Amino acid sequence: MRITNRSIVLPPDATRSVHLGGVGVVFRLLADQTGGMFSVVEHPVQPGTLVPPHVHTAEDEFSYVLEGEFGVRIGDQIAQAIPGCWVLKPRGVPHTFWNAGTTTARLLEIIAPAGFETYFEEMAKLIPDAGLPDFGQVGALASRYGLSFVDWAPELMAKYNLKLLGREG
Repeated sequence: MRITNRSIVLPPDATRSVHLGGVGVVFRLLADQTGGMFSVVEHPVQPGTLVPPHVHTAEDEFSYVLEGEFGVRIGDQIAQAIPGCWVLKPRGVPHTFWNAGTTTARLLEIIAPAGFETYFEEMAKLIPDAGLPDFGQVGALASRYGLSFVDWAPELMAKYNLKLLGREG
């Protein structure tokens, strides 16, 4: 594979984004720009928001904290990550992260190989303006991407006073 994008500099406004209820997804580099080797998204995360704990079967994720403070759980390990930290989330290992601070936090995520970034676009269409998404549709979408969820959310929400992505209150 080789990088297929003809541009050598991508301006900061040459992006699009979606919102998943507490977590944004800003698309920085896509599969067609990297020959499918990797994609890069930026996640602005509102305070107290927990990304649903999950496992990937097809991709590894490497997150770089740009701003704020994140709590992370990867397997049985729980840690804090501040600006400048890398968080490694290998495929096959359950993981999650949350904004542990009081202001919006941001991380840059490298996903390898590319392709999973399209999950975010499809997921955004399932998040209603009010209320909860149809969990049957969410499960079907996750299954198509080799993604499964683990049941850590209640414990983490109680321990760290968090709200689950996509839920109000």
